[in-house]
Amino acid sequence: MSGWRKFRIGVLLVILAAVAGQAWVRHSRLVAWDHTLWVAVYAIPGDDSKATRQHVDELAAARFDEVERWMADEAAGYDLPLAEPVRLEFAGVLEELPPSPPAAGAWYEVMWWSLGMRRWASRMEGSVPALPGEIALFVIYHDPERSPRVPHSLALKEAQLGVVHAFAGTRQQRTNAIVIAHELLHVLGATDKYDPATLLPVWPDGYADPDADPRHPQALAEIMAGRLAIDAGEAEIPRALDQTTIGNRTAREIRWLVEQR
Repeated sequence: MSGWRKFRIGVLLVILAAVAGQAWVRHSRLVAWDHTLWVAVYAIPGDDSKATRQHVDELAAARFDEVERWMADEAAGYDLPLAEPVRLEFAGVLEELPPSPPAAGAWYEVMWWSLGMRRWASRMEGSVPALPGEIALFVIYHDPERSPRVPHSLALKEAQLGVVHAFAGTRQQRTNAIVIAHELLHVLGATDKYDPATLLPVWPDGYADPDADPRHPQALAEIMAGRLAIDAGEAEIPRALDQTTIGNRTAREIRWLVEQR
């Protein structure tokens, strides 16, 4: 390893140590659940399609009400003492795409990208009127006629931000809400609960009702599994948030459920 690369890695480790300490404090405040969390939602056109531009220009806060209601209903099931755990506010339209993550790189390349992503998000948040968002979600919309598949969404828990790839159009609004809720929960500390090789929910944590007898088919999908288990080798993508739920493992990860000691 060259001296320059060693120097860069050393600088990166120092920066990451400082950032990690600050991130831990901020995340602990988020999951204390002593107040409603404000989520700023930014829309970004993912292509130059007229349909995408029209959809983005017509976005309003009402398009995110489904996520708010679902989170409130799920929180009530865990006796969270907040009638409104999260509030999503439309923060505006951005015209610049975020930096793309490295397709396959060394850990330090991923870390440099993460720091670059934080700088980009800070710059974008400063380019629109101020919004008291504790979490930022950047939703990139794609024309389904051009892109039947969209890139993988991602979240940076330490940076309190997520990048969501969604479809432009009212017909996809309810499935978009599932992805937004999934990435929001990642920001709050939830982990995926599906097999990355097969995309099938992993029992027991990826099942909404792991103790059901018979086990299949499941009535609901665990939100962090992303699919509803029909049988051991088959799962379906839910059509709306009301076909999903937050399981016990996810509830523990976001501090809605505390282990008894």
